[in-house]
Amino acid sequence: MGYTLNFAAVWRNFDFLLTGLAVSLGLAVISILIGAILGLFVAFALLSKNRLVELPARCYVTVIRNLPILVLVLFAYFALPQLGFRLDKIRSFVLVLSIYSGAYLAEVFRAGLLSIPKGLSEAGLAIGLTSAQIRSSIIAPLMIRNVLPSLSSTIISLFKDTSLAATIAVPELTFAARKINVESFRVIETWMVTSALYIATCFLIAALMRFFERRLALPR
Repeated sequence: MGYTLNFAAVWRNFDFLLTGLAVSLGLAVISILIGAILGLFVAFALLSKNRLVELPARCYVTVIRNLPILVLVLFAYFALPQLGFRLDKIRSFVLVLSIYSGAYLAEVFRAGLLSIPKGLSEAGLAIGLTSAQIRSSIIAPLMIRNVLPSLSSTIISLFKDTSLAATIAVPELTFAARKINVESFRVIETWMVTSALYIATCFLIAALMRFFERRLALPR
């Protein structure tokens, strides 16, 4: 028996999918911004000569990068309340994705920091800049420029990870698609349209990152 595609139910609920996509983007943007700040501090800690600073940073990155994000999501939402830490589903997911992204971005930033010549720091000290000024005015901007290609793929991957928020009923894109699927029984059509939205969004993110790469590229 052949299957006839019928997208009517999906188009009737397309605004619900777009709302879910907006929630996914919001989760990704907030979590990545927090994760980027965390990752930058951890990246500097990883390169510290002080073992009391470097070792905790190394443990954080190692543990988080070796745990599935789904385990972290379920732990934050179901286990933390048992320990007295109560967060709603959106805040718990943002917390998890921020911590998760921080570990991955720390490694991206660490690689970028290693690519910067040590002579730049020495030059900064020679003209009277403090270590904090050198890091904020010289090291960090150059590092960001160097890691943009790697940063692009990491951001896209983290955006796709927002689909796991559906497991705790956060109304993002995947959750919206599952709801439409259950109510309409149009499985193929629902996931085809949802996949197209994910692909289009990832394509736009990649295009935006390439734009920044061109704008920040050093003149040859």
